Amino acid sequence: MAKIAKVIVDIPLMQTDKPFSYKIPENLQEVIAEGSRVHVPFGKSNRLLQGFVMEILEEKDQGLKLIKEVLDAEPVLNQEQLFLADQMRKTVFSYKISILKSMVPSLLNSSYDRLLKPAPTLSQEEGELLFAGKKKIYFSHLAKEEQLRSLHLAQAGKITVDYVAKDRKNIKTQKYYEINHLNLADLEISKRAKKRQELKTYLLEHSQPRLLSELYHLFSRDVVRYFIDENVLKITEQAVNRSSGHFEKISQSYFLDLNEEQRTAVERIAADIGSAKTPYLLEGITGSGKTEVYLHIIDRTLKMGKTAIVLVPEISLTPQMTNRFISRFGSQVAIMHSGLSDGEKYDEWRKIKSKQAKVVVGARSAIFSPLENIGAIIIDEEHEATYKQESNPRYHARDVALLRAKYHQAVLVLGSATPSIESRARADRHVYQLLRLTQRANPLAQTPKVEIIDFRDYIGQQEVSNLTPFLIDKIKERLAKKEQVVLMLNRRGYSSFIMCRDCGYVDNCPNCDISLTLHMDTKTMNCHYCGFYKKIPLHCPNCGNNKIRYYGTGTQKAYDELLQVIPEARLIRMDVDTTRKKGAHEKLLTTFEKQEADILLGTQMIAKGLDFPNVTLVGVLNADTALNLPDFRSSERTFQLLTQVAGRAGRADKPGEVLIQTYNPDHYAIQLAKAQDYEAFYQYEMKIRKSLSYPPYYFTVGLTLSHKEEQVAVKKSYEIMHLLKEGLTNKIKILGPTPKPIARTHNLYHYQIIVKYRFEENMENVLNHILGLTQDKENKGLRLIIDCEPQNFM
Repeated sequence: MAKIAKVIVDIPLMQTDKPFSYKIPENLQEVIAEGSRVHVPFGKSNRLLQGFVMEILEEKDQGLKLIKEVLDAEPVLNQEQLFLADQMRKTVFSYKISILKSMVPSLLNSSYDRLLKPAPTLSQEEGELLFAGKKKIYFSHLAKEEQLRSLHLAQAGKITVDYVAKDRKNIKTQKYYEINHLNLADLEISKRAKKRQELKTYLLEHSQPRLLSELYHLFSRDVVRYFIDENVLKITEQAVNRSSGHFEKISQSYFLDLNEEQRTAVERIAADIGSAKTPYLLEGITGSGKTEVYLHIIDRTLKMGKTAIVLVPEISLTPQMTNRFISRFGSQVAIMHSGLSDGEKYDEWRKIKSKQAKVVVGARSAIFSPLENIGAIIIDEEHEATYKQESNPRYHARDVALLRAKYHQAVLVLGSATPSIESRARADRHVYQLLRLTQRANPLAQTPKVEIIDFRDYIGQQEVSNLTPFLIDKIKERLAKKEQVVLMLNRRGYSSFIMCRDCGYVDNCPNCDISLTLHMDTKTMNCHYCGFYKKIPLHCPNCGNNKIRYYGTGTQKAYDELLQVIPEARLIRMDVDTTRKKGAHEKLLTTFEKQEADILLGTQMIAKGLDFPNVTLVGVLNADTALNLPDFRSSERTFQLLTQVAGRAGRADKPGEVLIQTYNPDHYAIQLAKAQDYEAFYQYEMKIRKSLSYPPYYFTVGLTLSHKEEQVAVKKSYEIMHLLKEGLTNKIKILGPTPKPIARTHNLYHYQIIVKYRFEENMENVLNHILGLTQDKENKGLRLIIDCEPQNFM
C-alpha cells in the first residue's frame, strides 16, 4: 500500500475537471496534507503543473507518477474551503481549479515556463544563435522571433524542452543588526580609518538592535561590511506586513451609544452567534447607523472568541469603512480589496492564516478569507451588483456567505437602505429575518428634502449642458455658507461620442460595436471595453470635413462646465480615470473630508457609504443614465442609486437638500426615490417582475456564446437552445438567442440565451454537458459563458 494524493491540476478544461492520482514520495509524506499546493508532472510531456491536494488515501501503487515538490510548509486551503469548492462547482459552472485559485492570493498561483537545452543534433551555428554559449535558457526570456525559432528546432528534435512551474510567492523581509558587544570592545581600528572609527563610536552609543538600512543611510556599505565580517554585527531577517503602515495612522475610537432600534437589532442578531439558522436582512434608511450596529455585533463576536468577515461593495468605500473598524479593533483587522498590491494581499492573507487577524474587512473576494471559527458575516450594501464576479468563476459573494455561515453556524447580516428585490422577497417568505432601522442615528440629522428638476423646462436656457440654472444657484448658495456639495454623474470621460454634423459619421471602436469615448485629459478616444485608443480626429475620417462635434456628457466635461460657471469653486473629480493610482481614493476623500474642496463630483462610486457632516446639497446631474438600459433591473438600480446618493446629504445637524435632474420626472423609480419610499417601490416592482416572469419569481441562467464569425455564433447558439429544450422540462421559458446589446467586443460576436425556470432537477447536468461540448474539435474558437443569476444583461 502507498500514500496516494488526489490532485486537481492547473488546467481549466472539462477533461481535467477531476482529481488525478499521484504517489506521495516518502520524504514528503509528513508535509503534504489535504489543501497543500504541489507541483506534479502531467501528460505525456510530464510538464510541471501546480495542483491542489483534495484528498489523501492509501491504495495500491499502480506505477503512478510521483509528486515533484510541495510548495508550502502548511496547506494553503483548509477543509472548509475544499468543501466550498465542491458546493460552488454545482452552481457556478466554472472548473474546480478556477474556484480553488480564486480562494488564494494571486502570488500563490504558479507561473509556467519552458526550459530549453541543446540536443546532440543541434549544429554549432544554430546553437550559438539561440543559446549564445549558455547551457540552458528559459523560453520566456527569448524575443518573439527567437521563440518561433526555438519551436521549429524543438519540432526537428534539435533542442529538448522541459516544462517547469515556478512558485511566485514572496515574503517581504527587513534586515536588522544586533551588536556583539565583546567583539566590539576588542575591535582595534587604525586611527587613519576615520569612518570605521565613527561607526564604532556610533555603535557604542546606540547599542539596541535596529534596522540595517538605518546604518546604510549613515555609513557606506564597505564600512558596515567590515563590522559584519569581524563578527561585530549579526544580521537577522524578519518578515514584515506590506500594508501595516496604514494601522499606525489611525487613532482609537470608542463605541457610540445606540438608539432603541439599533439596540434591538444588535441583541437579536448577537443572540444567534454560534447557533444561527436564518440570515438577517437589516433594512435601515441612509444615516440610520448600520455601521455602528455592525461594530457592536463584531465586538460581541470577538468576546465569544470567534472571528468575523465584513464585505463592502466598492473600493472607494473601503478607506472610510476600514478606518472605522481599525479604530475599534486595531491590529486584529485585516484588509482585503483590489486596491492592494499582490504582495500586500499576500501579507494580509498570511496575517489571517496565522490567526493574527480576527476581523476581515474587504470587497467581494474577502469572503474566501481563511478564517476559522467564524461567528458573524456582514454584507454591507447587499444589493450591489459588484458582489457578483463578472469573470470566471462567476460566484455571488452572498451565496458563498450563506454556505460559510451554515458551515460555522455563524450569523449572516445583509444590510442595505434599499435591499435587492430578491432579498426583500426572501424576508417576506421568512427565509430571512427582517429588521428595520427607520430613524437617523444622529438625532439632530433630518431626512433631506428631495426635489426633482425637469430638464425639459430649461431647454435653450442653459449656459452649460450638465447643469440647470436652478442647480447652479443652489450650489452657489451652499458655497456662500461654506458648506459642501456632492454631484453625481454616472459616466466617466468627457463625452459619450463624437459625430460629424455633415455626414453623421460616429467614431466607433474597430474591435467593438460601441462608440469611442472622448477623454480630454489624454487627448484620446478610448474604448471602455477592449482598451483601444487613438488620437482625437480633427477632421471627419469619412467625409473629410471639420464639423466634428462632441455629444453626450461625462464627468470630465461636467468638471470643466462647473469651473466655467463657478470659477471660484474648489473641485474634486472622482471616477475610474482619476483613481487609477494606488491610494488615490483615500487621498481624494481625505481632501474633501478636511474641507479643502467645496464640490465632490463623481460617478456612482461616491453615491453610497460616505459620511461627510458638512455636505448639505447633493445633485444628480442626470437620473436617466441607467433608466433605459435593456435590463429588467434598470428601474431597481436607478431607485437604489438615487436613494443612496440622496442619503449623503444632511447627515449631521445641518439640513440637507437633494436635487435630481431628469428628462423622465414621472417615472415611478424617480418619484419613489424622491419620496424615499422603499416599501412602495418594492411592491410596485414585484408586480412587474411577476407579470414578466423574472426574479424573484423565477431563477435565471444566462448563456453567452462568442465567436469571431457571426454566423458560427448564431448557429451554435441555436444548437445549444435545442439542447436546453431537449434536456429540460417544457416549463422553462427561453429568451433568445439574440445578439447582446453590445453585439461585438474584442473582435468577437456575442449571442445570448436567457433561461427562466422555477424547478429543474436536471439543470446542473444539462449545463455541464453544454460546457463540455464547447471543447470538442468542431467548436474550436467558440467561447461559452454560463452565468447563474446574471446581474447584468448588457
